[in-house]
Amino acid sequence: MKIPQITFTRFLAAMAIVVSHFNKDVFIYKIPWLADIFLRANIGVSYFFILSGFIMIVAYHTKEKIAYSDFYRNRVARIYPLYITGLLLYLVMKYSGFSFLNMMLYLSGLQSWFPGYALVLNFPGWSVSVEFLFYLVFPFLYNYFYSKGNKSIWIITVLLWLGTQVFSNLYIGSPSYKGPHTVSHEFSHYFPLWHISEFLIGNLAGLFFIKNFRKKNHDVLLLLLFAAVLLSLIFIPLNFHNGLMAVLFIPLIYLLSCNKGAVTKLFALKVPEYLGEISYAVYIVHIPVLYIIRKILWDYFHVYKSNVVFLIYLPCLLVVSIILYEWIEKPMRGYVKMLKIR
Repeated sequence: MKIPQITFTRFLAAMAIVVSHFNKDVFIYKIPWLADIFLRANIGVSYFFILSGFIMIVAYHTKEKIAYSDFYRNRVARIYPLYITGLLLYLVMKYSGFSFLNMMLYLSGLQSWFPGYALVLNFPGWSVSVEFLFYLVFPFLYNYFYSKGNKSIWIITVLLWLGTQVFSNLYIGSPSYKGPHTVSHEFSHYFPLWHISEFLIGNLAGLFFIKNFRKKNHDVLLLLLFAAVLLSLIFIPLNFHNGLMAVLFIPLIYLLSCNKGAVTKLFALKVPEYLGEISYAVYIVHIPVLYIIRKILWDYFHVYKSNVVFLIYLPCLLVVSIILYEWIEKPMRGYVKMLKIR
């Protein structure tokens, strides 16, 4: 089952993260309410994790059992080539943090398991490290829980999610938390076990969607939910990074998937859908592309103003992402399909 309108939301989340990682003296941060939103736009990663769980169920729900080897091969082909490309682009411009240990952690996708190393090299790769955990457990969960209708996974997921939210917010308010750019921050924000409940909640939302799918016009509810997400970022001083926003993301994903109104018609157009398709490339290379563009503008054109750099950087990032999607991501998917046929 294909849900094209959902695909575009990945692009929106990716671009929110891109803006959040840019210099804070750019014009967007001069507007107080926009600054509040983008300063906490790392929740886009939380949205990725939840949506990943949802899409996995939608993609595999017709199967009685998932073959482990096929699943892992498909996932590696989908994720790893661009993951490595992001690293290579990073190393073109930046060698700080390079070591044999850091390289091994990044290449193995284990960096997020070691606080203090989660952001080694191309630091958006920390979320891919977390995704690897999701991919490792999903075939087992599907074969022994989801496909058999085992309801205990619902209780386990709710308890994990509640426990994660309580721990995250208590830990950040405790003396053990030393603030951003510390080992304690990497532990509280990037450690994979704090994110597993997001993926599981996405799985359960997918199961609910498959069984209760009905096309209706949900435009008003969708706009209200989107507004609620933005207002939460502005006014609620809690840690949303580890899945707290699932209370809004889950109904947003579900209603958009069921929607037949104007929002869906807009999001399902070819251009928005294509932007969603390149969103992984946008996310995984946005830091090295920023370094490269900034270096060129600073050293060769003497362009230093953040606003100008920002306006040049965004279209360049999209062009690079399109090239990587067409020349690396898509061909690798086709190559894996050919292997399966043989």
